[in-house]
Amino acid sequence: MNQPSDKNRRIVLASRPSAAPTSENFRLEEVALPAPADGELLLRSVYLSLDPYMRGRMSDAPSYAEPVQLGEVMVGGTVSRVVESRHPDFTEGDWVLAYCGWQDYALSDGTGLVNLGRNPQHPSYTLGVLGMPGFTAYMGLLDIGQPQAGETLVVAAATGPVGATVGQIGKIKGCRVVGVAGGAEKCRFAVEELGFDACIDHYADDFDAQLAAACPDGIDVYFENVGGKVLDGVLPLLNTFARIPVCGLVSQYNASSLPEGPDRMGLLMGQALVKRLKIQGFIIIDYQDRFGEFFPQMSEWLASGQIKYREEIVEGLERAPEAFMGLLEGKNFGKLVVRVGADD
Repeated sequence: MNQPSDKNRRIVLASRPSAAPTSENFRLEEVALPAPADGELLLRSVYLSLDPYMRGRMSDAPSYAEPVQLGEVMVGGTVSRVVESRHPDFTEGDWVLAYCGWQDYALSDGTGLVNLGRNPQHPSYTLGVLGMPGFTAYMGLLDIGQPQAGETLVVAAATGPVGATVGQIGKIKGCRVVGVAGGAEKCRFAVEELGFDACIDHYADDFDAQLAAACPDGIDVYFENVGGKVLDGVLPLLNTFARIPVCGLVSQYNASSLPEGPDRMGLLMGQALVKRLKIQGFIIIDYQDRFGEFFPQMSEWLASGQIKYREEIVEGLERAPEAFMGLLEGKNFGKLVVRVGADD
């Protein structure tokens, strides 16, 4: 990892993917280092968050946020250092939570920045358990899922940054927690390290049967991150008045056509009617006014050991595209972060 000090490397969207992203959809460029004007500050990226939502921003299909334009820097949350400040609220050396995207340097007028101070203990955690993924897990489960002690909670992508946090909050709330993850290693981690009651490998040939056995009393809350065959296995097990917070559908993000097989929409809507299901999609930006509720509670759980957190750090901005493509295939284990530059 060799971050320059006299130029800005940035990864831009070179073309829009028609299915799964490839390396040809990204381009690494070098441009002049920007200089801050009055009221601005120059930020140097140290950590870059990689998240599934970025796949949607590569498409120009209508969505809840504007797409990345061709030739523009890929979007993404960062933890950055202030290199130069002409802003009264920030000084050189401050750590900030920002949204600089896939690049070494960015200018900011201070809007939306969170000052993390001079010496945050784990600065990258604000991209994960103490940031957007943790906040997503907290609000989606507690506000929409409304878990009650003794209920069964099933969470897909159980060892990802959102799913792992959802499951652990569920245990704090007294639920039986069943995770779904890809591979034996991830399933062992969910049970042995995160404290889930069970975790089912979605690659198993008898996935549906294993899930049913792990949920003898049915499913009261299903936290949806995946869709596809995982939802197919969950659907017949849902109890009356079950709640489904819909956070993501990663199995469909690269789809270029409708899935093969019978149309499942009638089955889903029939179950929603007969069982009076609550199915609610959500975008975490709708909850920004409640971040002050989330942050101290999650910090407390993290400090006490009630919430455990795992990161996977990739070294170097140039490796971001490869790491992101692997993320969409489920190759990461924990919150995926790129270390763009040195801490100091």
